[in-house]
Amino acid sequence: MDNRDSLDRSSVDIGRPLPVTDGQGNHSPNADYAGAESNHQSTLNASENEATGAVDAVLQSDIGINTLLTRLKQSVASAREFAAFLKKRSTLEEEHAQGLKKICKGSHESSHRPDNRQGGYAQHYDEVIGIHDRLADNGVQFALSIHQMHEDLHDLAANIERGRKQWKQTGLSAEKRVQDSEALMEKAKAKYDSLAEDYDRARTGDKQSGRVFGLKGPKSAAQHEEDLNRKMQAADSDYASKVQTAQSQRQELVSAQRPQAIKAILDLINECDAGLTLQLQKFASFNEKMLLGNGLCVSPLKGHNNDRSARSLRDVVFEIDNAQDLNNYITSFSAKAAQRPADIKYQPHSSLGPSQQGTFQNSPFPEVPSAAANQRSELDLLPVQNLGDQSYHGSQQQTFPPPGGATVAPQLPQPQLSSPLYSQPPTPAATVNSELTHPELPPLRPVFGVSLNDLLNRDGSAIPLVVYQCLQAVDLFGLDMEGIYRLSGSAMHISKLRAIFDNDPSQVDFRNPESFFHDVNSVAGLLKQFFRDLPDPLLTHEHFQNFIEAAREFCIFMFPLAQAKCIDDDVTRRDSLHAIVNGLPDPNYATLRALTLHLHRVQEHSAANRMNAGNLAICFGPTLMGTGSNIADAGWQVRVIETILHNTYQIFDDD
Repeated sequence: MDNRDSLDRSSVDIGRPLPVTDGQGNHSPNADYAGAESNHQSTLNASENEATGAVDAVLQSDIGINTLLTRLKQSVASAREFAAFLKKRSTLEEEHAQGLKKICKGSHESSHRPDNRQGGYAQHYDEVIGIHDRLADNGVQFALSIHQMHEDLHDLAANIERGRKQWKQTGLSAEKRVQDSEALMEKAKAKYDSLAEDYDRARTGDKQSGRVFGLKGPKSAAQHEEDLNRKMQAADSDYASKVQTAQSQRQELVSAQRPQAIKAILDLINECDAGLTLQLQKFASFNEKMLLGNGLCVSPLKGHNNDRSARSLRDVVFEIDNAQDLNNYITSFSAKAAQRPADIKYQPHSSLGPSQQGTFQNSPFPEVPSAAANQRSELDLLPVQNLGDQSYHGSQQQTFPPPGGATVAPQLPQPQLSSPLYSQPPTPAATVNSELTHPELPPLRPVFGVSLNDLLNRDGSAIPLVVYQCLQAVDLFGLDMEGIYRLSGSAMHISKLRAIFDNDPSQVDFRNPESFFHDVNSVAGLLKQFFRDLPDPLLTHEHFQNFIEAAREFCIFMFPLAQAKCIDDDVTRRDSLHAIVNGLPDPNYATLRALTLHLHRVQEHSAANRMNAGNLAICFGPTLMGTGSNIADAGWQVRVIETILHNTYQIFDDD
């Protein structure tokens, strides 16, 4: 009962130090608390030491390297899986952002058409579209960021995988050597034990039992014993040497090779895990940044100044005043509204005398206006523009003398009010088109017509940026387009894109189809134009004849001529072309490799784009090799390119 009570009290007071008494019976709570803390710390240290000892025991054992290699393989697989997730997420985000920007552009253009509402509604609607456009910009930036993360993580996984394969071969080969030496030692020991037992039986057994038959005839017991002794000593010497070899190799493995391999593999694991964790942290940060940016676009923080650009989407929408917009729309037509007509009344003609006017006024019959009065009244009611039209056509008003010989002052001719047909000369269509086109920019950093070696020395890239951008655009938007590289694009688009690359190619991003006018055929034409403008073709003038000879040499004709037949030696031709390709300059080789791998992807979609290896070779043969002196070599140029495309992965590696 007392023990249970003491346990209950200790569980209640576990959160505070328990007072203890010293030698004189005085309590010392501080000393007791320090003792508890030291006991807890020692327990933790013991646990950590025990865990560290268990880890070291596994790592220093025969399964240490295999265990770490398996763990490293898991880390690489996790990094690749997250890299694939980032790639798919970046694609989705970019498609969403580009689609949103396209919708915003179309809505902005449609809202300014005359058949849509204008005024205050149009202004507020433009603000709504502007907010969505900023959301799209945030999405594009987020997509670019996580795409860069995907590339970094993919490169990290590739580097770690290469290191894993290297240390797997190094570490496991060392373990295998030790295992083989120990197996040889065990085999030598078994042979030594067997001979020792035979020798012991021969030495202690019956020596008078007769002779032992051997290969060279019967042997006596003494001879047999001597023979076994000699064999046992040879086996003992061999066993001792095998033991010494196994010991030395085991010592080298334990002291040097295994720790070195374990340390290298641990470093690779830590590097891969740290890189993956870093990318996860960046991904979380970028998500928060994008969501925060979108939230600030929709509902920005209220500042001290009344900035209209800081209004939220809700504020913009709730400020739309339908009644005010309607009144403003109706008021805009006030200048065009017709004035109220004057009161209708009878106006007698001036040719009538006063007596006649009085006669008509005093007559009991109703007044009937004369034809002249009717004509005058009708003329008075005609608009001014019609009078001008009559004077324009050359009609003259005839004047008649008034009856009774009364004199009337001559009327001055009225000025003609006709207006010319056009207020200003019409704008020709060429002027409109010239306003829509951009002027040709001067080549600040020319790319076209510059050799690959000069571009490498200037830009530091073995593959020119224009080639990289064009290949990327066709990979993204043109693999399934029928007739790609065969159909020509717009000459105006190609000229504009060439001018841009000749000035500042770093600002070009062909991942956005708007940057090449949604015309992927123009991108393909731009790529072929670049290769045609090279001072020295991609396959170089120096190697031109070697390529032609390699394509022509291995076509053997069988006679007689009536049954002539060409037998192609594809393997020999491929090997010859491979050797010539390896002799190209570095920028030519790198550019040819990138182009060939791209064209191989194009021909893989030949079911959709109708461009197989033969069709692509026809398009690129003279472009990549240049025009030789003999026009008959054109067919062999096509054969060279077609052979390279058919043997892409035998000539180039696919990284």
